[in-house]
Amino acid sequence: MPLTACAINCSLAASDARESSTDAMIAVLREAFEKHDVTLGKPIRIADHNVRPGVTSDEGEGDDWPTIRKQILAADVLVFGTPIWLGQASSVAKRVLERMDAFLSETDDQGRMPSYGKVAVAAIVGNEDGAHWASSQLFQSLNDLGWTIPAVAACYWVGEAMGSTDFKDLDEVPEKVAKTAAMVAGNAAHLARLLKDAPYPG
Repeated sequence: MPLTACAINCSLAASDARESSTDAMIAVLREAFEKHDVTLGKPIRIADHNVRPGVTSDEGEGDDWPTIRKQILAADVLVFGTPIWLGQASSVAKRVLERMDAFLSETDDQGRMPSYGKVAVAAIVGNEDGAHWASSQLFQSLNDLGWTIPAVAACYWVGEAMGSTDFKDLDEVPEKVAKTAAMVAGNAAHLARLLKDAPYPG
């Protein structure tokens, strides 16, 4: 059964500002997902859009979140990409989570949020420690908001402390990152197919 995935890039910079290591990590996962018949489209760079602060699904005129929300929920798998800043997920990532807070009150007749039956994984990059802390922030929040987190759900890379090398600048993908990406994609695809075939009862 073919599946689809939607990737969001929560870099602080817009696409025209600079290349993104988060996009580079998402590309590693795209290749891994393709081997499991999962199509991952072009990442949505959140900083390219006007995603207003708030906790509803529509914060009024000019808010781009409703369109992004539709794209996210149309997919079977969410790839949540974020860089690490100050040892944690970016402020843009936190804004996305805050907007998803609306899911708590958008349940169906069985009490299921719009994200029920959908899988979420993380793509994290940074130049110091913080990948485990960032993934714990993301996974707890996403789980609270109805997403299902598979085993081995984070693919990450962190460079030398206070270093200047970014993931996008590496000559090749580190073997450990490639192996982890394969596991993330395989587990996410497997779980997404199970949930699509047998949704949560609510």
